[in-house]
Amino acid sequence: MMRKKHIRFLSLLLPAVVFLWTGAVITSCSKDPIREKETNPPEPPVTTSYENGIFVINEGNFNWGNASVTFIDPVNDRVEQNIFEEINNRSLGDVASGMKVFSGHGFIVVNNSNRVEVVAMKDFTSVASITGFNSPRCIEFIDSTKAYVTNLIKDISVNDLQTLSVKKSIITPNWTEGMIRYKNMVFFSSIGGYSLPNAQRNPQILIVDTDEDIIVDSIKTGKEPLGIVMDRKNKIWVLCTGGYDGFEAPTLLRIDPDLRIVEKTFVFPNVKDAPSQLCINSLGDTLYFLKGGVFQMPVTADAIPVEPLIQSEGRLFYGLAIQPGSGNIFVSDAVDFVQNGWVYHYRQTDGALLHTYPAGRIPGSFCFQGSSAAK
Repeated sequence: MMRKKHIRFLSLLLPAVVFLWTGAVITSCSKDPIREKETNPPEPPVTTSYENGIFVINEGNFNWGNASVTFIDPVNDRVEQNIFEEINNRSLGDVASGMKVFSGHGFIVVNNSNRVEVVAMKDFTSVASITGFNSPRCIEFIDSTKAYVTNLIKDISVNDLQTLSVKKSIITPNWTEGMIRYKNMVFFSSIGGYSLPNAQRNPQILIVDTDEDIIVDSIKTGKEPLGIVMDRKNKIWVLCTGGYDGFEAPTLLRIDPDLRIVEKTFVFPNVKDAPSQLCINSLGDTLYFLKGGVFQMPVTADAIPVEPLIQSEGRLFYGLAIQPGSGNIFVSDAVDFVQNGWVYHYRQTDGALLHTYPAGRIPGSFCFQGSSAAK
């Protein structure tokens, strides 16, 4: 009797033990609820449009093939170096002398490589490489179909903008540099024979009829007329360095393009202290040039300024440009022509330094594009 009760007790107890054991197993094997690790959303890829910004054209060293373009995004305070090579997977070339934008394309003049590189401004991808030059220096657009390119030797190249090729040439007395459009004419600064000493050069302004692409007249200037701009009254200003060898005193000329005469001459006092990089603001009422520091001169002035607006403070000021719209001043520092250079952004009213940007090797010129040309 006792044995039966004991067996019954065990039979009643067994399910409970099994339940407790199973529950223990389940409890011991269970895990805490899985929680996904919190992560920040991935940053969107950086997409750059080159339709708004400031381009610094870095010449690079002669025969080194290290010319480059630096892009400055002033809104986001961002700088990109060597954008042509990074985007197109090839070198820009040897000695880049300048860049201009026309009809959605950037035209970069590469002097010692004898070509003009054409890029799409939306992404800076290569569109074409125009060849057939004789050491090109500067470019100017005449209309939607034609551009002129000056050359260090032999001629002015007439370029077809539809085919992106050199169509023909205007033979010149060798080295031509800057140019200014006026009515149906272009006024070119002509230095003379590149290999000749200054004593034998015949410096002048050549006047070309843009309808016929021929030289129709000339105006004699001082030695080495490297800078040329036009003011608000359509007077042409030409800066003559006096020659690389200090052959004569540097001069600043004011030319009447209708009468085709030099109507005023300013003479710099120091023959050995040659000025360079003549610029004018977008209002056409103030000239700027380098002579150690940055000098500012109203077009109505009676004399050349004695003191600079901006002191160089030991830096090697090399390139100069005036930002359209704001009138602010951009100056490049070539350092020692071996290290990478710098760009300094100054306020035009008082010469106060606003920004400093790194650049490439020998930054020599600037190109303002889109909103950067209006701020």
